[in-house]
Amino acid sequence: MLSYQHAYHAGNFADVHKHLTLHGVINHLLRKESSITYIDTHAGRGLYPLAAEETARLHEYRLGVLPLWESRRSLSTDGLLHGWLAALAEVQSDPSRLSHYPGSPWWMSRCLRSQDRQLLFELHPGEHEHLTEQTLDGAVRKIHGDGLKGLVQRLPVKTPRLCVLIDPSYERKQEYVEVADTLSTTLRKARHAVIMVWYPLLPAGRHHELLEAIKAHGLRKVWRSEFMLHASKEGIGGMYGSGMLITNPPWGLDKHLAEAMARVAPLLSREARYQADWWVGE
Repeated sequence: MLSYQHAYHAGNFADVHKHLTLHGVINHLLRKESSITYIDTHAGRGLYPLAAEETARLHEYRLGVLPLWESRRSLSTDGLLHGWLAALAEVQSDPSRLSHYPGSPWWMSRCLRSQDRQLLFELHPGEHEHLTEQTLDGAVRKIHGDGLKGLVQRLPVKTPRLCVLIDPSYERKQEYVEVADTLSTTLRKARHAVIMVWYPLLPAGRHHELLEAIKAHGLRKVWRSEFMLHASKEGIGGMYGSGMLITNPPWGLDKHLAEAMARVAPLLSREARYQADWWVGE
C-alpha cells in the first residue's frame, strides 16, 4: 500500500516532536569529528510548501509549527528550541514569514560535513519524484526503494558512526513488528548506532506491538520520548500523540529535549504533556 503522502500533515505537532529530537541528536553527534552516515528510511518529499494543495487541505501545521514560529521572539534565546527555530528560518524565502516546512532530509543535510554521508530512501514513486527535485547540501544519495530493506543491505557502513531515522506511515499493521525486526537486525550489525524510530499514538494502541517486540528482541539502551497533544478519547479517532524511540541516545539529550518540549506543550494545547523514560535500560 502506497497511498500515504506526508504533505497532508507537514509541520504538524508530531513533526515538531520528531524534528526537534532529530535536531538535538545531530547537535550532540557533531561534537565529535569522526564521520557519520545518516540514513532516512522514509524520506518523503524533503521540503513542503505550506501553500501546496495537500498541506492547505488540512492545515495541520496550524496546531504544530505555526504557533512556535509566531512566538519565536518571546521564547528563550538559547537552548534546543531556539536553535531549531533559527534553523527553520533558513528555509523560508522571506525570513519574516513561515512559507515552508522542511522534512527530515533537510534537517540531516544542513549539518553534513565533508566527511559525512547521507542516504535517503523513499518507496512512493510520486514522493520520490518530489524528493529528487530537492537540492540538498553535501554527499546525498536519493534512492527509490524500501528503506527498511535498504538500511539492512547497506550495513556495515564505511563511516565510524551511523545515525538512522525510521519514520514509516504505519499504513500496514505489520509495519510495527517489521520496524522492531529491522531495529534488532541493524543493532546486531552496528551495535553503537543511534537509531530514532517514530511511531504514532492512536486510540487502537498498536504502538504497543512495536514496544513489546523490541523487548522481546532483547535490545538494550532504548530511550522513549512521547508527546501527547491531548488524552486519548474513547470513540474519537485520529492521532493524539507522537512517540520516539532512540537507541544509544547521546548523553544530555533527555535534558535538552525536556526543556524544549516544556516550552512547546503550552503553545500547542492546554492538555498537551510530554514524558520520557528508558523503555529498556542497559
